[in-house]
Amino acid sequence: MVDASLAGRRVLVCGFGVAGRSAARALLDRGASVALTTDTEPVDVPAGLDRLGALTAVPDGVDLVVASPGYPPTHPLLADAAARAVPVWGEVELAWQLRGPGAAPWLAITGTNGKTTTVRMLESILRAGGFRALAVGNVGEPLIDAVLADPPYDALAVELSSQQLHFAPSLAPAAGALLNLAPDHLTWHGSMDAYVEAKLQVWNGEVAIGNADDPIVAARMPAGAIGFTLDEPADGQLGVRDGQLVSRAFGDDGLALAGATGVRPAGRHNVANALAAAALARSIGVGAEAVAAGLHDFVPDPHRNQSVLVRDGIEWVDDSKATNPHAAAASLGAYRRIVWIAGGQLKGVAIDDLVAATAPRLVAAVLLGQDRAIIAASLARHAPDVPVIVVDSTDHGVMTEVVHAAADFARPGDTVLLAPAAASYDMFSGYGARGDAFAAAARALDGARS
Repeated sequence: MVDASLAGRRVLVCGFGVAGRSAARALLDRGASVALTTDTEPVDVPAGLDRLGALTAVPDGVDLVVASPGYPPTHPLLADAAARAVPVWGEVELAWQLRGPGAAPWLAITGTNGKTTTVRMLESILRAGGFRALAVGNVGEPLIDAVLADPPYDALAVELSSQQLHFAPSLAPAAGALLNLAPDHLTWHGSMDAYVEAKLQVWNGEVAIGNADDPIVAARMPAGAIGFTLDEPADGQLGVRDGQLVSRAFGDDGLALAGATGVRPAGRHNVANALAAAALARSIGVGAEAVAAGLHDFVPDPHRNQSVLVRDGIEWVDDSKATNPHAAAASLGAYRRIVWIAGGQLKGVAIDDLVAATAPRLVAAVLLGQDRAIIAASLARHAPDVPVIVVDSTDHGVMTEVVHAAADFARPGDTVLLAPAAASYDMFSGYGARGDAFAAAARALDGARS
């Protein structure tokens, strides 16, 4: 297939992960001349791809750069592209440009936390409504592959990070939801203002949906936006009334959608996520019955407030996906007495507000990872009576040591909660590996005590 808008163009692809491979194949198929730069040795390289190794400047003749989210705007290569006025697209922008006539509507979701849960909820709702739908973006198959699928999808539930939005200048989804905003990825964006501005691009389409309970989101919502709230909804909002998710938007007059108590995973923040998913579905006419059925059938992804063991009246919960303080706060707020396992890479985000707010719930804290000392110092300032164990080990057995320390503090009625408030790449291959290690160590402890 040859696309006249891409045929003959000289494109530099930066990074060769899943998204980079998908982008390179699509570009080659459309007649572009494609070169690759990457810091690692690429594998599974398509025929016709010119490998250039690691670069810090754009080669002469390149008229488009396609960058992975791992490349911040300050990367020398992208800074050089900006100086030369060479356009920089991300995978999302490329996918948006590749849409054909009658393309499936994009229902886009962003926010500091809750994106994957919400996009999966939405996928389930759309399928319950009879749509051939798929959750894509940071989940599932590459977005480019979904856009080019044959037969085409009826709708796409698209999870978007701030990095992806930064490099998607023309994106205008059918509806876009902003779940919440709190400091995160500040080292990538350079400032909170830049991070927020990237997130706000999700509202560049036809319908803007936002969390009316989040002060930063609410202050930025444009006129005519649809809000969602955990309180009684005003006109033009979705909310909660008498234990039911209800809609007073899209022409609805208090339409009951689903029971709030049945929303999974547990927690008020996930009720808010369900409201966002319901609003996106209602924006394209999905009925109340499908909203209820989709939320009922939804199976949460692992590592999101996932109970991995209950033994002797103590529950062990894996919320390894809580990779920043905002996410950890939502998780910690769901339990009464907590042995908190935290630590990793804080990414330049302050921890004091979280520690101060959580202190009354803490039985003890066990800390690991790169920024464990920062969290320990915050606990000393804001929760001086809470016992703290700092685990300095960095080998593959560290989680066993952490779990044993937590077990020494836990009593019947307590929750041992892995909600790290930090990223995992200092010690693990990702938050999933960290959560798996926690669950395995907890179950092994249980077996040792049987």
